[in-house]
Amino acid sequence: MKWTGRALPVVAAALAGLAARDVLQRDHALLRNFPVIGRARYLLESIGPELRQYIVAGNNEERPFTRDQRRWIYASAKQENNYFGFGTDNDIEHTPGYPIIKHRTFGRAVPPSTPTAGHDVRLPAAKVLGGARGRAGAFRPESVVNLSGMSFGSLSGNAVTALNKGAALAGCLQNTGEGGLSPYHRNGGDLVFQLGTAYFGCRDDRGRFDLDRLKDLVAGAPVRALEVKLSQGAKPSLGGLLPAAKVSAEIAATRGIPEGRDCVSPSRHAEFSDCDSLLDWVELLAAETGLPVGIKSAVGDLAFWEELTTLMRDTGRGVDFVTVDGGEGGTGAAPLIFTDSVSLPFQQGFARVYRTFAERGLHEDVVFVGAGKLGLPDNAVVAFALGCDMVNVGREAMLAIGCIQAQKCHTDTCPTGVATQNPWLARGLDPALKSVRAANYVRTLRRDLVKVAEACGVEHPGLIDTDAVEILDGRTSSTPLREVYDYRPEWGLPSAADRAEIVALMTGEAPRGGSAPPSATAVG
Repeated sequence: MKWTGRALPVVAAALAGLAARDVLQRDHALLRNFPVIGRARYLLESIGPELRQYIVAGNNEERPFTRDQRRWIYASAKQENNYFGFGTDNDIEHTPGYPIIKHRTFGRAVPPSTPTAGHDVRLPAAKVLGGARGRAGAFRPESVVNLSGMSFGSLSGNAVTALNKGAALAGCLQNTGEGGLSPYHRNGGDLVFQLGTAYFGCRDDRGRFDLDRLKDLVAGAPVRALEVKLSQGAKPSLGGLLPAAKVSAEIAATRGIPEGRDCVSPSRHAEFSDCDSLLDWVELLAAETGLPVGIKSAVGDLAFWEELTTLMRDTGRGVDFVTVDGGEGGTGAAPLIFTDSVSLPFQQGFARVYRTFAERGLHEDVVFVGAGKLGLPDNAVVAFALGCDMVNVGREAMLAIGCIQAQKCHTDTCPTGVATQNPWLARGLDPALKSVRAANYVRTLRRDLVKVAEACGVEHPGLIDTDAVEILDGRTSSTPLREVYDYRPEWGLPSAADRAEIVALMTGEAPRGGSAPPSATAVG
């Protein structure tokens, strides 16, 4: 009681001082009119996302990932029960645009019938990356699910380490992002090196692209392919600024920039200015490194894609892969107008790009990679049906290693140490533990994709065609995916030779289950 008696005057004096400050300040009318009490409004606003996330929102209300979606990712990463009971809580019949995957009663692929069958499946890509153009370093990716471009600097060193080790465990590729190839990328995982507009990691002292530095870089690291980043879905046609305070010695060394100075990424590349010079540069990179070379882009005006594909058809030059990023994709930071309204969402953008390649007879010679919330099985299946050969996962992989969707990526205060350079926060993320969770998540997604493919009667998700998916228009009607996006028969599938080869690869494995032996009275 004596302690309480002494504390009360101190608390009262503090509140009086705070009230006086609120009354005298002029920035906030609410605080001038309601001193001290008005601060409750700002407190509630600051913790609003957490209140909605844990208390208010329903299972399917939150964005960008719902509680159900996050629960599935978390459970998959921890190898916990990721099943859901009592049936769907989605309002299927009243949700226009809802995709329905059509299973087959009889198909050539028989789903496994034992509980543990197929838990860690091999799921290589149906096409050889760089094979169509005869690149010296052409290869068949061992996984159709790979890690999207997330730079060191945007993510912490511990997060990049966890993802790279996870990629090694899962046998998938990790894209470096445009921030360069850091020491944290050198933990056993194979890489796709991304070349952004600032050419981080392969630039000279004046910021110009340096081919020799690129060649030295890829020769000394497990880089399997190069990706020229033209734009990304969440912020197309924007450059970037890394403030001087964030340019640490590690980031400066990784990117090849001065320490402690603002780092500006231009909005356009300096090495090319049109489709013709872009293809020249792609061919130069491929010839000098021997690696497959592709481009990553969001989708806006189709004139670029039409000119690119026409030049590829007419001149013989070309890209080995195309990564299409949807407007619903993620980013560390961007203006709201860009994240919400610039660039097409994945399905529409990808379908238009694929159709442009297909109309010129190029679709079977290019590996198509999709990105933009495709780390969820339902979205990924639709992407494969539209013609994707692989999918890249970004935020879903971040969730697997501990992200809680706090949406503080742009503040350097990520509470789980994923998207921050704050040493104290980053130390909370244990790369040894989280790498296993990243690998578990990738393996689980691959397993589910194979399960759905077999339900559709085929051996591989790349063999699911557009007739296997219908899009609900409402309660009483639906439209086949092929008609929604005006695809011709055979569009969305690999070539006949690639289909035959991937079937042989998938069926050449040890048996994973199947039907019971037929009885003596079974009709053949």
